Amino acid sequence: MQRKASAVWKGGLKDGKGTVSSTSGVLSNTPYSFTTRFENAPGTNPEELIAAAHAACFSMALSAQLGGANLTPESVSTAATLTMEKLDAGWTITAVHLDVVAKVPGASAEVFSTAAQNAKAGCPVSKVLNAKVTMDAKLG
Repeated sequence: MQRKASAVWKGGLKDGKGTVSSTSGVLSNTPYSFTTRFENAPGTNPEELIAAAHAACFSMALSAQLGGANLTPESVSTAATLTMEKLDAGWTITAVHLDVVAKVPGASAEVFSTAAQNAKAGCPVSKVLNAKVTMDAKLG
């Protein structure tokens, strides 16, 4: 399986502008810039997209883990907070924190916690990140 996305950047680092697109069309020449990335201006940036991917990936992974325990979640809500810091080696994604609230009929706290930990470790996006991934997971 392969997934494709592309980006085009025009101009210098601080005054340039870029667009990002995905084969699915969900992202189609979506603009990004230095200010959307480093100065909290409205718009997207690569790190926001990674956080969104991590939240989506984890939610599905948790559903799969719960399914393995014969449980079906009503909902899994995951918010990913990505931290990027300027280190000696340059800008680095150093951490992602997952805040999870799930409604899972019939789930015990122990089974849920095990499923959540396994999902955090097994989610493909967690595996690709060279960052500390932490989590608060709650049955709602």
